[in-house]
Amino acid sequence: MSATHPTTARPRSSSWLRALGVPVVFVLHACGSTPAPVPAPGGTGVASADRTASDPQSTYEPRSDPGAGQRFLQRMVGDFDVTKEFHGRDGGTSTSRGECHQQMVQDGRFLESRFVFHGDQGDSTGLGLIGFDTRAGSFTSVWIDSRSTRMSLRQSEVPATADELVLHSRSLEASGGRRSRTITRIEAGGARILHRQYSPNTDGGERLVMELVLTRKASS
Repeated sequence: MSATHPTTARPRSSSWLRALGVPVVFVLHACGSTPAPVPAPGGTGVASADRTASDPQSTYEPRSDPGAGQRFLQRMVGDFDVTKEFHGRDGGTSTSRGECHQQMVQDGRFLESRFVFHGDQGDSTGLGLIGFDTRAGSFTSVWIDSRSTRMSLRQSEVPATADELVLHSRSLEASGGRRSRTITRIEAGGARILHRQYSPNTDGGERLVMELVLTRKASS
């Protein structure tokens, strides 16, 4: 459901919970421990004493400011025409079209994506959020839509490149096995965004399940 190269560390725990296309994790620093330094804009730096005094919540839930990952997400802001292709296990493909509006929210910390898809059964909608944790160095996304009561959660495991981000599915319950992954590519300087979702096959490989092509509208 974008350019510097953010460094992404492999997360130890599950976070589009952030479920998908954003995930937010709140870590409580209890036991009277000293709050960790708060990154300044750009993801580095230490919060000032004045800022800490005016925001006592930061003593156990430290603030973090937008960094390199947010600059990547900023490249996907705008209005887009969308083509969605779903690839069935039988080899068949179904195509639908729609629109998407993407904007940065929460003071530039998260990318919000609002989709409307048009189909023979009427319109369906989807909402995605994705963010970058400047402390952990990872992207997390959460996704919900009008087709299901299920929430989808994904998180990065390797650093994003200048134009590509890979997210892996996550679960809040302990489970093993292989997981699906989503690859997002920014093409043509942001004029086109390509999302591809892959799921594992029983033979050990993976298959393309869904492809979203976002083409930026001229007015964006």
